[in-house]
Amino acid sequence: MKHFNIDEIHQLAHLYKINLINSCTGYKSANLIATKSINNTTNVAVFSSVIHLGSAPPLLGFILRPTTVPRNTYQNIIETGFYTINHIHQEILEDAHHTSAKYKREISEFDVTNLETDYKNNFIAPFVKDCPIQIGMKYIEEYDIKSNNTKLVVGEIQELYIEEKLLKEDGFVNLSEGNIATINGLNGYAVPTLKERFEYQRPKK
Repeated sequence: MKHFNIDEIHQLAHLYKINLINSCTGYKSANLIATKSINNTTNVAVFSSVIHLGSAPPLLGFILRPTTVPRNTYQNIIETGFYTINHIHQEILEDAHHTSAKYKREISEFDVTNLETDYKNNFIAPFVKDCPIQIGMKYIEEYDIKSNNTKLVVGEIQELYIEEKLLKEDGFVNLSEGNIATINGLNGYAVPTLKERFEYQRPKK
């Protein structure tokens, strides 16, 4: 096996290092976070860091890179208090990835891709049209991660839309039936298939 110690990692070329560290953790969630500014300019950006924090209350978090440069998604969330999380699926991979490009705040990624806004139930932030899972979020709090100047942004689910064919009788959501993607590293996308689902495990007697 190839081995890297911490000193060798620090000495790696920048692009090699970020590819290595971003992909060695395994597959990550692939989501589009959509927001709208107080001036009604929409924004949508790909995130690979959305995580489940708890079910009661229903909390999700995501990691925001350092705000030493403009972060349009974050600014809109702080101004309005709301945002949406939308699962990337096979049909929108290229457009979804393009939202990682750095546009000025007055330019909406919805206008430079084929992605479309989808407003539901008077929710202030747009959802992304045709995404199999769309989640309306309310900003709750944030935590500064001092070691690398990132933030953990915490939100509570306010609205949840799921394609009916994905939702099973016990509440399980079968992502593979929606061709929902996952991210490998910075720019690799896969569409996994569910192989097995096991019962709740108890200690062997």
